[in-house]
Amino acid sequence: MTFGHRKDIGLLALRLGTGGVLLAHGAQKLLGWFGGGGIDGTAAAMERMGFTPARQSAMAAGLGEAGGGALLALGLATPVAGAAAAGAMAGAVAVHAPAGFFAHQGGFEYPAFLGFAAAGLGLAGPGRYSFDALTGHRLNRPGGVLLAFALSAAAATVVVNRRASVLAAAAGREAGVAAEQDTEPEADPGTW
Repeated sequence: MTFGHRKDIGLLALRLGTGGVLLAHGAQKLLGWFGGGGIDGTAAAMERMGFTPARQSAMAAGLGEAGGGALLALGLATPVAGAAAAGAMAGAVAVHAPAGFFAHQGGFEYPAFLGFAAAGLGLAGPGRYSFDALTGHRLNRPGGVLLAFALSAAAATVVVNRRASVLAAAAGREAGVAAEQDTEPEADPGTW
């Protein structure tokens, strides 16, 4: 086995593994498969996590994961697939970041790893055992790589910043309510 074939087999293994995991997670969100909440349950969860509009956020996350994962596994439109999956994982990282790094503590380790793996595959390309190779890399061009990752980074930044604003506004409202409750005058015990 030559080095070139080893690299291509390694890329195939990474694409199938990473793409398969992402596809399964997206199917949970979109279809309710594998114990997922489906689009309605995911939208409700997205709203609780501060993603607005919730249904569109659920669709985007599910499509980024399922669509990006399926395309990665196939090695088709690999830059778009990697960028879409990495963008979806950026939102997941934002949710888990307050718990720290390690997954066993609820941290962002797992979504970060999936995002970096997807991005790495999107940047490196799919290798020879892929649909991109079969189609002469029509959907795997250098300009496409730059455009896909730029758009994904911009979209992820907007979504994560919007979520941060929603959470900050909610915290401000909660603090205002708590302050109102703390500043109410205590009843004079002698008036009973």
